[in-house]
Amino acid sequence: MSRALFVDGANKARVAQFNLREGRAGEVLMDVASVGLCGSDLHYFKDGGIGATVIKEPFVPGHEFGGYLCEDVEELGLTRGQLVAVDPNKACGQCDWCREGHHNLCPNVEFIGAPPFDGAMTERIWAPRSQLVALPVSFDALDAVMLEPLGVAIHAVKLAKPRMLERVAVLGCGSIGLLIIQVLKATGAGQVLACDPLAHRRAMAERIGADRVGETAADLIEWSKGGCPLVMEATNSPFGFRDAVTATRIGGRVVLVGIPDGDIYALPAADARRRGLNIKFARRMGDVYPLAIEFLAAGKVDVRSIVTHRIGLEETPGVLTALAENAPGYVKVLVDLKRT
Repeated sequence: MSRALFVDGANKARVAQFNLREGRAGEVLMDVASVGLCGSDLHYFKDGGIGATVIKEPFVPGHEFGGYLCEDVEELGLTRGQLVAVDPNKACGQCDWCREGHHNLCPNVEFIGAPPFDGAMTERIWAPRSQLVALPVSFDALDAVMLEPLGVAIHAVKLAKPRMLERVAVLGCGSIGLLIIQVLKATGAGQVLACDPLAHRRAMAERIGADRVGETAADLIEWSKGGCPLVMEATNSPFGFRDAVTATRIGGRVVLVGIPDGDIYALPAADARRRGLNIKFARRMGDVYPLAIEFLAAGKVDVRSIVTHRIGLEETPGVLTALAENAPGYVKVLVDLKRT
């Protein structure tokens, strides 16, 4: 019998025995190698859900993961024991949004690691064959895990469409914000200003390439003399939307990536309305795994620099509490189920 991390509700996490269900048609069994703790996992732990997606019974999180195949997958040219990543977003392929190519917006999606679909924070998992992602032989489990958050960052930057050498502000220097900074620099953006209330995150933002890093959005407004033409928000603050608006110059663009605590935005209407802003919301990611692999293989993004902790499954409840309390030193945490 496997063990798994269960989130039972707000601030309730435990590691216990897990009865792996039977596999279904079109699935393959995998030994999970490693799983990333994502901001959405933290919301499930802190809030017991995200919006209408509420934990109603013990739930296994984990959607950023890679693992080893327990059998050959001949139609994809994959063999038993091979390391693969898994795109957790299994869209229906039939709805209006899927037919238009927006699989990330499918209302019928079965998303691995979002209630009621158990995730990969366990030793073994059945994964849809259609969602397997083959990896270059040089990739390891860390690379496999980080493809998903890197894909989220790439999708957000594609939505933003930064102009050549344009100044960009990034609010929030958690793992997604740090990846966005790197993707912006790799794709020709100009000066990148960033802010975060946590000192260790600000230090990391400077190390990975942000040009100036402050504590609050007010710093970015001062440095840009009134606001940037493009602002990307990647915080978990209910005031992230407000701060993004005030950090954007008149007629500018905002892309919102973060999920606010409590599922609430606190935003004075006039600030946004009078600026005439172009505002977009990023939802997970599109079909960007191939591009994420290219970024990593070409060395355009350094995902290893933002992984601060690798832990075992039994340590996970304590680390979730530390992350919820903004303990110093934590940025990206990987849970290793199978040491390589």
